[in-house]
Amino acid sequence: MDHFIYRNGVLHAEDVPVPEIAAAVGTPFYLYSAATLSRHLRLFDEALEGLDHLVCFAMKANSNLAVLKLMGDLGAGMDVVSAGEYLKARAAGIPGERIVFSGVGKTREEMRIALEGGIRQFNVESEPEMEALNEVALSLGKVAPVAFRVNPDVDPRTHAKIATGKAENKFGIPISRAAEVYARAARLPGLEVVGIDVHIGSQLTDLEPFELAYGRVAELARRLRAEGHDIRRLDLGGGLGIPYERANSAPPLPVEYGEVIRRTVGDLDCEIEIEPGRLIAGNAGIMVSRVIYVKSGEDREFLILDSGMNDLVRPAMYEAHHDIIPVAEPAPGAERAVYDVVGPICETGDTFARGREMPAMAAGDLVAFRSAGAYGAVMASEYNSRPLIPEVMVRGDQFAVIRRRPSFDEMINRDTIPPWL
Repeated sequence: MDHFIYRNGVLHAEDVPVPEIAAAVGTPFYLYSAATLSRHLRLFDEALEGLDHLVCFAMKANSNLAVLKLMGDLGAGMDVVSAGEYLKARAAGIPGERIVFSGVGKTREEMRIALEGGIRQFNVESEPEMEALNEVALSLGKVAPVAFRVNPDVDPRTHAKIATGKAENKFGIPISRAAEVYARAARLPGLEVVGIDVHIGSQLTDLEPFELAYGRVAELARRLRAEGHDIRRLDLGGGLGIPYERANSAPPLPVEYGEVIRRTVGDLDCEIEIEPGRLIAGNAGIMVSRVIYVKSGEDREFLILDSGMNDLVRPAMYEAHHDIIPVAEPAPGAERAVYDVVGPICETGDTFARGREMPAMAAGDLVAFRSAGAYGAVMASEYNSRPLIPEVMVRGDQFAVIRRRPSFDEMINRDTIPPWL
């Protein structure tokens, strides 16, 4: 569910007409619904009701400060994968005890920043990282709380570039070696073992891989407890998918995901952490763009937009689908056309859709890319020297720019010409 609906023939974000925002900020831009973000976070809390739990929003999906503040005010924690994300979470008012630090390549400086600023736990991904964290913690006179990310070798049945739980992936410690690694960690004075971490991938639309992975985590938890480790926390990661194509059947709901958690690990009397990102933010955001030209090719029509792959890279990078809809609601029986929907970037890969049937469009028309709230703005770049596009949030009948578009001068002046040129 989201709060982007047609009303009086015009797409609205909650109670604000999208053309009103386009006129104020220019196109293209990202647009988020506070009501949708809030609702999706609550769905996960409701799914785990009765279990001791913390929902940590996966910041890599959307790290805008306003989004983080909204999540934090509702009680969410944060899952971060860099010092920058950690510091943004703190700037948004998230206390350290609600921040989990994940990621396969944490540096010693990142460890120091988190230890000094306060951290709920580090999800450690390798033995070299374990040794480094122990040394950093001891140098600061601190003890680092840790969970080890185990790789359960479960196929998540998702896109290869976002699968993280198979043996050939770079993430985590092989579950077959977990007991040995936990025994080593218990001997390091700078570490305190608090739990187990697992994350098998993103955009999962089938619950069976979760069931398999969590079952293996439950077995490991029982074994580690029997060997004397105080396993009191299970970080089960995120990854639940969203319906990018509205015409297709919907992925499992958070409540169904919650039942898998109860069934597999609910009897272990552990605090449960989950790290959803896409399902909270994905359908809570759209990208709004304007048609520059409709171009006739040899055997196809091109719909050329003012947004490009630098603004929304998912179609180029993952062959991802986004529904693209007109901001002006088509009349019943309106003419339809088939387009290759493309941007202005000098790359053939700058293509959002091929052979997409949609209402006939004209230069100047506005379109909206649905399900763009996750992995949209955070993955954007200034390729072709195109300034990053604004982010806007709507709440009820109000909207605010939460990241403005930099001017060309600001973009250019970030570069420095050395005195010898």
